[in-house]
Amino acid sequence: LFVVLDALPVTANGKLDRKALPAPDVSTAQEYVAPSSANEVLLAGIWAGLLKLDVEQVGAQANFFALGGHSLLVIQMLAQLQQAGLHSDVRTIFGAPTLADLAAALAPAAEKPHFVAPPNAIPEGCARIEPWMLPLIELSQDEIDRIVSTVPGGAANVQDIYPLAPLQEGILFHHLMQKESDAYLMPNTLAFDNRARLDSFLSALQVVVDRHDILRTAFAWESLNQAVQVVWRHAELRIDELSFDGGDVRLQLSERFDPRHYRIDVREAPLVRAFIAYDADSERWLLQLLNHHLVSDHTTLELLVAEIQAQLHGKALPPALPFRNYVAQARFGMSQAEHEAFFHEMLCDVAEPTAPFGVLDTLGNGSGIEEAHLPVETMLGKRIREQSARVGVSAAALMHVAWALVLSKVATREQVVFGTVLFGRMHGSTDGERTLGLFINTLPIRIDVDGQSVLDAVRAAHVRLSDLLRHEHAPLALAQRCSGVAAAVPLFSALLNYRHSRPATGQKGAAPAWEGISFLGGQEWTNYPFTMSVDDTGAELVLTAQIAAGVAPQRVCAYMHMALEQLTDALEGFPDTSIRALTVVPQQEHHLQLAEGKATEADYPSDLCIHELFERQAAATPEHIA
Repeated sequence: LFVVLDALPVTANGKLDRKALPAPDVSTAQEYVAPSSANEVLLAGIWAGLLKLDVEQVGAQANFFALGGHSLLVIQMLAQLQQAGLHSDVRTIFGAPTLADLAAALAPAAEKPHFVAPPNAIPEGCARIEPWMLPLIELSQDEIDRIVSTVPGGAANVQDIYPLAPLQEGILFHHLMQKESDAYLMPNTLAFDNRARLDSFLSALQVVVDRHDILRTAFAWESLNQAVQVVWRHAELRIDELSFDGGDVRLQLSERFDPRHYRIDVREAPLVRAFIAYDADSERWLLQLLNHHLVSDHTTLELLVAEIQAQLHGKALPPALPFRNYVAQARFGMSQAEHEAFFHEMLCDVAEPTAPFGVLDTLGNGSGIEEAHLPVETMLGKRIREQSARVGVSAAALMHVAWALVLSKVATREQVVFGTVLFGRMHGSTDGERTLGLFINTLPIRIDVDGQSVLDAVRAAHVRLSDLLRHEHAPLALAQRCSGVAAAVPLFSALLNYRHSRPATGQKGAAPAWEGISFLGGQEWTNYPFTMSVDDTGAELVLTAQIAAGVAPQRVCAYMHMALEQLTDALEGFPDTSIRALTVVPQQEHHLQLAEGKATEADYPSDLCIHELFERQAAATPEHIA
């Protein structure tokens, strides 16, 4: 399980000896070549704006990711290209090594028309909804009538009915499996210095709910051939005021609405619940806000917070964009056959699941999960970005290889498959960056930790990620069917969530603090028992491990940090090193395993084998635990 790395020169404390490194044999450094064609000049201006650079810093041989680009900025780039009458796609952007290559691949937008969802046909004041009014789904009249009967106000309060997005299907499955808990109910606690400020916040939240269809969405599945989401025209935010007889009010709120023993009815919109209580000891009002993952992701929560803030400051907001456009894109954009061909090629020879430490249960509700955080050392974070840029890949590629390296050691496999959380907004409308809803998707990615070099492994991961992005709307069930793993067995139980996040308040570039309002904490769980999240704020990288009980999450964070060190060291000095030769065991644990853990001063029969000693002890004390 523990591979010792002998290929790299190290100091006494186990760190890489940089003075002993030879000159690197890879480089993306290029002499500046001025953009020449009209497309190159346009693209250089877009990159400079997105990356906060002087346009003179963006040459024809520049690499978008080497300059600091990432998936969030790719969406903005696509939107600006669309506005300029040009078209590109995610695979082209991730695959084009230079600005000149991407500029040459741009095409007039008219040649590649954007997907347009069929319009909603339910008129306001509709007395009865009929099948022809629902272009995104086929339902019988009886099914429609059953759905409408569950909505307060009947047909007049139904704005739309359509299918679930890919990840919504999986989350609803787990919601129905967990009868007394809900791993995908996300609690957040806020404090307010007075009741008036709390009331203003809740009023602003209601305005945001009124603006966005996904926040007025409920789910129906009973007596239906398929689950649907139902957009209500009006959904009143439910606010419950509670009182506690002394004690820690914040703790009592958190415990009462802990998703590990609390759930909400997802058949009733909005899937946001507010519970308020006065904390007399601190002379403040507390708000326990429950938000369900069925209707939101990380980006949606940031957009929701930004809109509430804009409301409180009297700022105008742009028109809200419908979530139905994304559902239509996911359903009708790429064919099932194209998805199947891609995942079959990647997974067809995978016959066994990747189970770290043998953990394979993916039906959990968050109970028994332990969490730990570990900031990546500042200098290592800087080196990770530098090496990603040198090799011409995104930092995400390096993170995926590092996680694959960890899993290969703790699952004793060279053929590693794990789930990766995809942004989900890369192929929707050009306004996907500001639409609320659950866009993310979880799909399998395969990375082989075998005899290939570190450099080849990182570049191969970059290519595979860019290919996977083209299929970000594929259902997970479809992908799993394309593998050789038995249908009843999960393909993977480990997850990587690499996401770009806003820096915390107080950091450079952070959102301004709200007067009289403070965020006290929140929590997110999944059904996966072995999850690594990497939050990239641009200024720092933070690792968060959520691991099933029995495996210390601090230990997994340390493995990931060590894997990042090893990969970065190898890219800096020995990029041809075999990826399987790297270790994930920190020096301290390595010493414990090989030295302290084996040290004993006890006298024992050295002429017997270990199994014979075990047999002797079992015979002497049969009632003891082995």
